[in-house]
Amino acid sequence: MSEPPVRADSLPAPAVALLRAVRDALALPLPGLTDTDERAYHVLMHDRASQARIILECVLTDGHDLGPAAERLNTWTAEAPVTYTPWTDDRGAV
Repeated sequence: MSEPPVRADSLPAPAVALLRAVRDALALPLPGLTDTDERAYHVLMHDRASQARIILECVLTDGHDLGPAAERLNTWTAEAPVTYTPWTDDRGAV
């Protein structure tokens, strides 16, 4: 028998905060067309994905509280901002 759907608005606030923190950590804009921008994007994505995995491991394995875990991930994300030039679509504009 299948379980009823669970929606974010039915979850406790700390759980939603953690989901948002993971989403925000991984929602990077695509890099510009230069090799430097692409390298910076991949390094930042790798670092942020690693941090998200660390947070999730601590929550799921070690029983850390969700609220402080979300705050920690948000802090790590803020400390590693996008420094590359994001890709833009000028639609052929000159």
